[in-house]
Amino acid sequence: MNKKVRLVTVTGSRTNTLWHMLNHYQRLVDEIYVVVYEWDNFSTYDSVKEIVSKFPNAKIVLREVKEKYNWEYVTQLYNEVKRIYPDDWWIVSDDDEFHIYSKPLKEIIYDCDKNGWDIVRGGFIDRIGLNGEFNEINDTQNIFEQFPYAGFFRYPMSGACPNKICITKGYVEITAGQHYAKIDGQTTWRWQGWNHPLIAPVEKYSVQVHHFKWDSTCGERIRAVANINQEYAYSEEYRKMYRELAKSKFKIDINNSEFMFEKCGTSSYSLWSKLFKKIISI
Repeated sequence: MNKKVRLVTVTGSRTNTLWHMLNHYQRLVDEIYVVVYEWDNFSTYDSVKEIVSKFPNAKIVLREVKEKYNWEYVTQLYNEVKRIYPDDWWIVSDDDEFHIYSKPLKEIIYDCDKNGWDIVRGGFIDRIGLNGEFNEINDTQNIFEQFPYAGFFRYPMSGACPNKICITKGYVEITAGQHYAKIDGQTTWRWQGWNHPLIAPVEKYSVQVHHFKWDSTCGERIRAVANINQEYAYSEEYRKMYRELAKSKFKIDINNSEFMFEKCGTSSYSLWSKLFKKIISI
């Protein structure tokens, strides 16, 4: 393979997962492109710069200012950066999303190139601490071990879309939240996306997106997004999630069978096949 494999991430309101995330991907890709998203009177740029400097294949490529929590604009930034190399492969990942692949990444890409597939889909797996706790993240321990339980609670609690576009050619436009691709003006949603010829067959390739959103700061962050009261921030969805979490005093019931929890640490999630069938039907 002559072309480079690149990763793009947009980081903004927090930096406590960023080191762990860059460390997770640094050996999987050739280059990591970081976008710093800021708003008036708020900046994490210096912190991001310090973290990024620890990774030789990572660099800050954009520093953007916009209103708070505009997730639609964040997606525009992902698309803008990917278009720098439209024919190359990109990993698309927020700074709290950690991919686990069914095969080595470059094997997947080789097979996609051979078969004319330009997109690989995936879906969220929610990570939580022991006993369903929202832990404080530390810098010294593997983040998978800090949040050893994997399950699926965000969608049942708030209706948040769990689909993700994970591996894609740079020219492919992704939609808000990085949930779907838009091809020839058509969003790859449900039946429109299952069998699209540019998407790798989901029964062969799919990506586990382990989501480390659920730390000790998430209550404050979710409430802040809800209080924006804007459609571009999906504030109503965040408000619903905050209410559900408040009911349980910010502790997730790991024994709730609907949430499909298992303790898997750094291993792959063994219930993935069953869960992904559910995710692509949403």
